[in-house]
Amino acid sequence: MGEELRAYTGDRLGQARAWAGLGDEALRGRAVRAARDKDGAELWGLTLAFLTSETVAGVGLSPHTLRAYRKGVEVFLDHASAHAWTLLHPGRREPSLFVAGLSASGLSPATVQARVAAAGALYRALRWAGATDAEPFADVARPRDRTRGIVKNPPYRADFVGALLEEADVQERVLLLLLAHAGLRIAEALAVEWADFGPTRARLRVYGKGGKVRVVPLSARLREALGAWHEERGSPGSGRVLEIRAYSTAYERLRRLALRCGREHEFRGFHAGRKYAGTQLYAVVRDFTRVAGFLGHEAVDTTRRYVELPEDDLDAAVEGFR
Repeated sequence: MGEELRAYTGDRLGQARAWAGLGDEALRGRAVRAARDKDGAELWGLTLAFLTSETVAGVGLSPHTLRAYRKGVEVFLDHASAHAWTLLHPGRREPSLFVAGLSASGLSPATVQARVAAAGALYRALRWAGATDAEPFADVARPRDRTRGIVKNPPYRADFVGALLEEADVQERVLLLLLAHAGLRIAEALAVEWADFGPTRARLRVYGKGGKVRVVPLSARLREALGAWHEERGSPGSGRVLEIRAYSTAYERLRRLALRCGREHEFRGFHAGRKYAGTQLYAVVRDFTRVAGFLGHEAVDTTRRYVELPEDDLDAAVEGFR
């Protein structure tokens, strides 16, 4: 099943048109056949077409989000095949058993929720195609993680970021600082172009999730790294800033960088760098709303999950209580 899903590649909008451009009966028939056969490639194609054409994010869905959906659809179809689901008419208790099985396998609550969301997206796509009215996951209880995200995955520590910057080559330094100083998501960092900077490179226009645009200030250290990289590249006037294009390549570059520093066990991907930026900024401005704008969050409650407050944050405030 997994190989079938991975084989479905190409232009997303073109793939969406291949489904959405069908007449109602043709679309329904194709979806019904795919569900009957549990055809992984076809069902992922249908889900992708739905996500691309019928959701708010649409073509702006990040590669990371799409990978999570694709993996979730793959896992669900493997389970459905193993347990002889009739996809268009699932049994009333089968969805709860699917969720229970995910939890019993040792997956974290967040991963279970992501897998169920992907299965739910597949059924939304099947309903969109007119293949079924089933909403099997609408009332299924999902596990909740009581541990705050900032505790499970805290920001990187300053000494770790400093060690990586010391060891990094020029391009790696730019990538790391786009995450840890400019607070960019990895997809945003990989998409940055030279034309997105102002004339002095003091500010950067960021094209974020859902087509939202924000402008972020750049640290002196990031400006210095960008200048060195610009010179090394031959002073290009346009095009992508980073030669690194793929999420997986960026991950491997930073993982190997941590390994060279002897600190591979501290490397936890990209988001901890973004949390580092948010935490550093909050320590200066003490305003979640301003940090939310910097990180590109619509809701301040999201930003609260990105900022680590020191344990002694309230000590001075309560010292003079009477």
